[in-house]
Amino acid sequence: MSRKFDYFVIFAEMRTGSNFLESNLDLFPGLKTYGEAFNPYFMVQPKMKELFGVSVKARNRNPIRLIEQMKEHSSGMPGFRFFHDHDPRVFEHVIDDPRCAKVVLTRNHVDAYVSRKIAWETDQWQLSDVKDVVKAKARFVPEEFEKLYDRMKDFQLKVQGRLQRSGQTAFHLDYEDIRDLGVVNGLARFLGETTEITEFASKFTKQNPEPLRDKVQNYDDLVKTISRIDPFDLGRIPNFEPRRTPMVPSYVTAARAPVLFMPVQAGPTDEVRAWLAALDGVSEDDLGSGMTQKDLRRWRRQHPAHRSFTVIRHPAERAHAAFCRHFLNGGPDTYHELRNALAEHYSVPLPDSVPPGDGYDRDAHRAAFLGFLGFVAKNLGGQTPLRVDGTWATQAQVIQGFGQVLPPDHILRESDLAAGLDYLSEELGIPMPDLPAPAPDRPFTLADIYDDEVERAVRDAYQRDFVMFGFRNWQAP
Repeated sequence: MSRKFDYFVIFAEMRTGSNFLESNLDLFPGLKTYGEAFNPYFMVQPKMKELFGVSVKARNRNPIRLIEQMKEHSSGMPGFRFFHDHDPRVFEHVIDDPRCAKVVLTRNHVDAYVSRKIAWETDQWQLSDVKDVVKAKARFVPEEFEKLYDRMKDFQLKVQGRLQRSGQTAFHLDYEDIRDLGVVNGLARFLGETTEITEFASKFTKQNPEPLRDKVQNYDDLVKTISRIDPFDLGRIPNFEPRRTPMVPSYVTAARAPVLFMPVQAGPTDEVRAWLAALDGVSEDDLGSGMTQKDLRRWRRQHPAHRSFTVIRHPAERAHAAFCRHFLNGGPDTYHELRNALAEHYSVPLPDSVPPGDGYDRDAHRAAFLGFLGFVAKNLGGQTPLRVDGTWATQAQVIQGFGQVLPPDHILRESDLAAGLDYLSEELGIPMPDLPAPAPDRPFTLADIYDDEVERAVRDAYQRDFVMFGFRNWQAP
């Protein structure tokens, strides 16, 4: 089958994940990447003398010759990365060439800058094993950042404008997308591949998944600078979770009242469902669920005065509820395969059986929960090959998924749920029924094991939720 393209270029910048993306594109039999082939200071890598018989000096005299050599002699369709400070003659050659596929990879400029500063400080530009990571804090230099920001922004606008004027379509990816197998396989199809990969290359892993505040010495200077440039991005923290779907089939509607509940997994769903049933004096079997997006649109048209809401739970309580339900208590909700993986590969000290035997005490439960939180922190940081399950995904990401079809009118906090539902009832003009008390977690409650170490582990795992939602009024058990 003939391909639409002869070669491809990845428009990116330093610390955008381009190495990781390339390592996975090289897994496809029909693709071959050549890194920063047109970096003005080296070719592909610092010690490389020539590529396809073209020396660095020869490339500098005529860079287009190297492209032609790639096309003629590569074992697969060739591609390379191109940054804003690479050879401008190459840019002019490829940008209007319809036989060159364009891939545009971007990352939040602040995250990329901080990552670059840390790499310079530690001299660690790539990481293949988490145990080898070198940690250091970056010093934010406002003038340096602003100059770099302006250059990279201008280059991105230049790429966009030239593609628009020449009537071309690029494949756009964000830093978060490159850890989604479906997206990477979709990119390969865009490039003409018919095969798919089932797992990522193990060559690179995320080096610094911590929030910006923990990676920058002078964080206040960063905040002041960014507030002048882009106030809508202030306070953003790194996010390596895959995007979540809207989960419309999980939405619950009242039997008659114009109320829609959008559950967050491992939240107080059972209590809210009971409250919704009591709202109309019916059983929970009478509540609506299992809708498609078409059904949801119809329901909204039929209930023009409707209200939608979701409920967020403190990350400690939510993580503990998910841990007990899916890894300890047995029954159909047990994640058996994930349970085995956590015990065998992530040193989570789970009991041998579900439910646990008599030897499983509070100390064992605390140790197991701390191990689970350590796994969650790595999982949400994009440092494991295991899926990010909805029961421990950040609530910020889940609610962002809701927004693809319907942002909730109200985001209620479980700690103030009765007051929030009372307000909702008044808004609809419906008497407020009693809210059932939540069932305690078993075999132990969070209060049985909660201490400063557990709190730190929760904050490490769920920094994004703490930034987004605060949870300042929550009372520790």
